[in-house]
This record gives sequence, structure tokens and C-alpha cells, in this order.
Amino acid sequence: MPPQILFDLSGLDLEARPLFDKEAICQVNPQRYEMQQLDGIIWYDLERSLILGYKDVTENEFWVRGHIPGRPLMPGVVMIECAAQLLSFFVRKMLDVREFVGFGGIESAKFRAPVQPGCRLYLLGQLREKKSRRYTCATQGLVNGTIVFEATIMGVRM
Repeated sequence: MPPQILFDLSGLDLEARPLFDKEAICQVNPQRYEMQQLDGIIWYDLERSLILGYKDVTENEFWVRGHIPGRPLMPGVVMIECAAQLLSFFVRKMLDVREFVGFGGIESAKFRAPVQPGCRLYLLGQLREKKSRRYTCATQGLVNGTIVFEATIMGVRM
């Protein structure tokens, strides 16, 4: 049975100007240079703890040259990093958490299709559990409507 998408995207304008661009994301998330893996936030729903962002995967990514020369494939760990940055942004900006929220672990992850330069990786997140220092989030990555990865990840206040 194929996985279900975390939330319906049909009513969202995926090509609209992002609510938060790279500059706005940098005011919340500390990652820079090669490790900045979140390009925009398109939409969020605070009441349902949902967020939608994206990463434009380009030929200039740090991993392109070496992660399968001649057929560059985005490493799964980088996809998870994208999702972790989405979760961190949501917790810090939408929930008004002042401390840095770092990557705390993966409960599960599945990689279902390759991600290559030239595509937009949409990142879906749903905050599932909030404790005093830990946040658990269901995440998915989509390319052209296809789920390319899904994971449950944790963020920790540092």
C-alpha cells in the first residue's frame, strides 16, 4: 500500500511567492553556506501544526560532484537535513521558541525515489509531539507529486 501524503496540497499555490524566503529563514535558522538546505516556506497551519517548504536542488550542490559522478543523486541524509531545518524553523518561528532546535534523531525513514539536480523538493512537516525539550515531526519529501522520502524525526532544544 503506497503511503498517504501528510496533507492535501491541491488548494495551495505551489508557485506563489514564499511566505518566508531564504533571507527570512536565515533570521531563524543558523545554517549557512553548504549546510543551508531550506529555500522557502510556502504555507503553514499553526492550528494543525503543518508546514510546507521547499529546496531547489541545483547543479551547484556540494554533493553533486561526488555522489555518483555522471548521475548525481541527492543523499538521503541531506534530504533528512532539509526536513530537520523545516522542523526547526516551524518550532522556533511559529511556536516562538528562542533556543536553537537541533537535530535529535530519526525514529524511522524510507527513501522511495531518487532526487536529482533540476527539481524542486517539497518538504511537508507535521508536528506530532511537543515535550519540554523535544519535538517529534512526521516529514515527507515530494518531487512532481511523488513521495521521495518519509521520516519521523526529532528536534531537541539546545
